[in-house]
Amino acid sequence: MTAHLSARPHRRPHTPGGCDPAGRRPRHPRSACTGDPGHDPRALAARFAHQLVEVLTGARPSGQLMRHTSLDGYGQLASLVRIGALRRGGAADRPRLGPVHDRSPSPDAVEACVRVDLGRRHHMVAFRLEQRGPAGQWQCTAVEAR
Repeated sequence: MTAHLSARPHRRPHTPGGCDPAGRRPRHPRSACTGDPGHDPRALAARFAHQLVEVLTGARPSGQLMRHTSLDGYGQLASLVRIGALRRGGAADRPRLGPVHDRSPSPDAVEACVRVDLGRRHHMVAFRLEQRGPAGQWQCTAVEAR
C-alpha cells in the first residue's frame, strides 16, 4: 500500500494585516526594543542582563549586541570582553544570575545591576539603558563588571 504525496507543500492561507488565522501577530525582532508606551522597562532590563552576561562569559559573540548599544557602551563592553571580566572557573561552570535590581532616574533611562555567580566566584554587572533616536529604541550606554 502506498500513500499519495502531493508535490505542493501545505501553506497557510494569507490573511490581511499580517496575522495568522488564530489572530496572533508575527514576532518582529525590533518590537521588543521600541519605545512602546506599554513596554515594561524592568522586563527589558532583565532580558538585556541575560544577554549581556552571555557576551561577558563568551557564550555569545559581542557583535550580537552592537545595534543595542551606543558607541561608548559598545567600547566599554568590548573592553570588558577583552580583559575577561567574567571568566569561568571551569568549563562546566554556567553563570547563574540573581535578581536584576533596577531604577529609573528618568522616564527614558533605566539603570540596573545583577549578581552573577560563576562557580565559586561572584561578580556584579551594572548597565544603563536609554531610549534614543526617533524610534525610541533602547540602547545600552554604559556597562561595568567587577
